[in-house]
Amino acid sequence: MAREILHVDFNNFYASVECLDHPELANVPVVVGGDEEARHGIVLSKNEIAKHRYGVKTGEVLWKVRERCPEVVILRPHMDRYLEYSRLARSLYGEYTDRVEGFGLDEAWLDVTGSGIFGTPDQIADELRERVRREFGITVSVGVSFNKVFAKLGSDMKKPDATTVISESNFRERIWGLNVGDLLYVGPATRVKFARIGINTIGDLAQFDRKLLGSLFGKHGTMLWAFANGLDASPVALESDTGTVKSVGNSTTTPRDLRCERDVKLVLYSIADSVAGRLRENGLAGRTVSVHIRDCDLFAFERQRKINHPTQLSGEIAEIALSLFRENYGWMKPIRSLGIQVSDLTTDTMCEQLDIFGEVCRRAKKGDIERAVDTIRSRYGHDTVLRASMMTEPDITGLHPSPGNFMHTKPIVRS
Repeated sequence: MAREILHVDFNNFYASVECLDHPELANVPVVVGGDEEARHGIVLSKNEIAKHRYGVKTGEVLWKVRERCPEVVILRPHMDRYLEYSRLARSLYGEYTDRVEGFGLDEAWLDVTGSGIFGTPDQIADELRERVRREFGITVSVGVSFNKVFAKLGSDMKKPDATTVISESNFRERIWGLNVGDLLYVGPATRVKFARIGINTIGDLAQFDRKLLGSLFGKHGTMLWAFANGLDASPVALESDTGTVKSVGNSTTTPRDLRCERDVKLVLYSIADSVAGRLRENGLAGRTVSVHIRDCDLFAFERQRKINHPTQLSGEIAEIALSLFRENYGWMKPIRSLGIQVSDLTTDTMCEQLDIFGEVCRRAKKGDIERAVDTIRSRYGHDTVLRASMMTEPDITGLHPSPGNFMHTKPIVRS
């Protein structure tokens, strides 16, 4: 049986929720953005007026938006509200199928193969759009196809509030003429590399020599070639599996540039504190620690290290991240933002061998202390217990955890 996959994508998600909460803003340009004073001043989401009338783009700096559109209303994000709507949507999708796989807060794949009781796939898509509009007050676009990659491509092709069907019989005509950058997992860097060898459209990629592509780009290249030819066979996860966390992390753009290792150490410890707290909150520990570094010219890179035991201790996570920083950064430029991510997760937080020097016991005591701090913070607020070093530079260490900022699920791709 041919698969029937939907990809549901909220239109302008953050901005739509904010406009729903502020009906007086229905007819004005609205942007959801970061804190400009803290140098987080970029567009996270925009409503249709800001998008089409003023050309506002996600990721654009807010001061440029103000220049072009002085009447724009800029709102701070409210992650708790977005999480609430995301949960409501997943519950709605679950009425049609148990195979619901989230892709961020505002997107999800649904496998409705064999769900004929609810109608054809495009009828289900139209019904979902109508119900979301009626029950939530915001809109979604839905792609319908025979695999996940094309279903997502369909939801991106026509917005807002539309259903797009890409079938086995029409996908060449519908998508091969699109820019190759529209294909899932083709990022800006890959798009530039493709252009150098004459691949500009999805059709160019699909018709390129597969073996040559593999020799040039490795497994990633052959995977993208398969996607362009409609050969994605990756399954949609069961609803019970979609909450599986693949990594826990956080990053911050600092209010001022970091110019010395002491500054970096303070920020990394502050970030590690929040990451470790969320790991413990979910009963998780990780074996791989990654650090993300971005300099003042916005050049960014990431380095990671695998360790021999799972950790959920902030001190360990911070020291590994600091070690990675020291080994990989030459201080050619000041630092603008830093991030830490812990992956290769396990729920078995005690899976390590005892040693004759009592290291495991010492780590267990540190864990007890950090859990006690978690309890105090949950009752009286995050700032009630801080490291002494955090008090010396509050302008760069005032990282306040909030729901939804730390945890994300990486999509599983099988070619």
